Amino acid sequence: MSVRSLFSSGRPSARPASGAAGGGLALDRGAPLTEVGFEAARSALGVDAPRLLAVMRIEAMGCGFLADRRPVILFERHVFHRRTAGRFDARDPDVSAPRPGLYGPAGANQHARLARARALDENAALESASWGLGQVMGFNARIVGFADVRAMVAAMEAGEDAQLAAMVAYIRATGLASALARGDWRAFARGYNGPDFARNAYDRRLAEAHRLYETGGLARPDLGLRALQMFLLYAGFSPGPIDGQDGPRTRRALAAFRAADGRGGREAAAPGEEDRRALLAALASASERAA
Repeated sequence: MSVRSLFSSGRPSARPASGAAGGGLALDRGAPLTEVGFEAARSALGVDAPRLLAVMRIEAMGCGFLADRRPVILFERHVFHRRTAGRFDARDPDVSAPRPGLYGPAGANQHARLARARALDENAALESASWGLGQVMGFNARIVGFADVRAMVAAMEAGEDAQLAAMVAYIRATGLASALARGDWRAFARGYNGPDFARNAYDRRLAEAHRLYETGGLARPDLGLRALQMFLLYAGFSPGPIDGQDGPRTRRALAAFRAADGRGGREAAAPGEEDRRALLAALASASERAA
């Protein structure tokens, strides 16, 4: 199943559906994961929520976007080397070399490395980075249902629904959905992480996360709250982990935003639709000023 077929509209959308995690509110890019996107992914894999949540907790990034709403990426110089036959190795060994390494810091630095590689070979550069929640490599664009890597990147930039759908499509394309459905965590971890999966105990970590979600030891993330955490992050506040769990850091960030928005620092007040609308208005205003 392709990414596109996970969505009834026929294309991944950055706009959360009404009543979904985004509360019917839209971002032009960096849209948070919605209940619609989560349920589409779960249904496509044919698994219950605890299994998908376990995979997301262990194998996916906590958040698919940086604070500036660019997707989380990791640029792989050895992949760029292979896809360009090494012709840029001498010119820029940081972005083209036979062996992995010299990653440097996460975040903006990875986009800076990608930009240098794009100036050398656009398509090969995009294919040499892993993208979003599931860190799907760009060279897998076709097997996860996109016409080419540029179409995949556009979807990864739009929102986490498409990012999760790409991860799900990769799991299906590589034959790992059946291992996931039957709870064969060893087979799933080996297929998803390669032969070194045991070094980081991915199989045991997946099994434990699944057990905790199934028994209530881990609470299912509130995707509405998680969306609000992302909006706070984008607006320049620090909500802590983007995890959909209510906590003091999220409350403090929300109080700071309310104070900056002229509504007082009501730290004890529960977040709601008014906060999301105010945050989106602030983000829209910031985008217009930047433009």
